[in-house]
Amino acid sequence: MASETTDDSAPARPGWLRYLPLAVIGIVALAGAFFLRDLLSFETLRDNREALIAWRDANYALAVAGFMAAYVAIVAFSLPGATVATLTGGFLFGTFPGVAYNVIAATIGAVLIFLAARAGLGRRLSKGMDTSEGRLKKIKEGIRENQWSMLLLLRLLPVVPFFVANLLPALIGVGLVPFALTTLLGIAPGALVFTSVGAGLGAVFAAGETPDLGLIFEPHILLPLLGLAALSALPLVIKAVKGRKGLA
Repeated sequence: MASETTDDSAPARPGWLRYLPLAVIGIVALAGAFFLRDLLSFETLRDNREALIAWRDANYALAVAGFMAAYVAIVAFSLPGATVATLTGGFLFGTFPGVAYNVIAATIGAVLIFLAARAGLGRRLSKGMDTSEGRLKKIKEGIRENQWSMLLLLRLLPVVPFFVANLLPALIGVGLVPFALTTLLGIAPGALVFTSVGAGLGAVFAAGETPDLGLIFEPHILLPLLGLAALSALPLVIKAVKGRKGLA
């Protein structure tokens, strides 16, 4: 009788492999903080603006692909220069479609670091929180119940650095689809503001000035953003009010 084949002899996948993507991101991020801080700057964009425009005009599709690939790498590896990259998208491609290129590339980069974190630490931490008792488990259940609103708030009101907002959802077991969609929608308003600033860099360069990145704090910009944040928080408020009425 023929013997049955089993997978027992197959080599087990080393556990450290799941941490490799996150380790690579950490190493590249540290190296980038030291070596790329001066390279990915407004001054670099200003000094190379003519070459960039000429390259865009000669190879538009390649310019779009190259720009988006660079932006994805900046976000995925948490490199310095994300704001400059957003300005560059507006400078090279205009407010539209520049904002689309910026938002899509930033979302892809965020998803990559999210997946790396989830594969390395997220699943283990999430399972630990599921099997735990008390406050820790309640916190995770609360996040799961309100993840869409909370993720949108995290993007619309950037109270934590962008890379932290990419890591935290992975570590508490947020799903990929809610994370990706809320990132895409949540970063769009701010990206639109900075992309429009980038689209006007030609005049800024001609005047020998620097862009006013404080524009986002102007009332006509900030108030609509706060309104969107309040709207995304509305389900949380309604649920909290209903919970208090139920306890009354």
